[in-house]
Amino acid sequence: MALRRWALGAALAAALAGTAGAQTQRHPKYDYPTAARADYVIGCLIDRDMKHEMLEPCACRIDVIADQLSYADYDKANTILGVQRNGGMGRANDLFRDTPVAQAEMAKFHRAQAEANKVCK
Repeated sequence: MALRRWALGAALAAALAGTAGAQTQRHPKYDYPTAARADYVIGCLIDRDMKHEMLEPCACRIDVIADQLSYADYDKANTILGVQRNGGMGRANDLFRDTPVAQAEMAKFHRAQAEANKVCK
């Protein structure tokens, strides 16, 4: 199990470095911190049962999202999602779900995700 985790980590590092294949050779419009890219790819893999064949599509998706959204906008959407997933506390959670600003941020993120899902099979 530890060897598999190491192998997955090595493959993830290679994909994030742009050496794992053609899809990761993209040069996104916006520069995201490596940790943010890795966090997205790891979450994407977890959502797909940690299947190694999903590494390339997951790495591609964050590149496509980085073409669509500035890191500041991505970070806002990620924060909103985190509060929504973790249940927030009463009115604070409502601010992250029901305000026009939160809805607009999430709409931008969902458009970028939809484009990534089309491009990265």
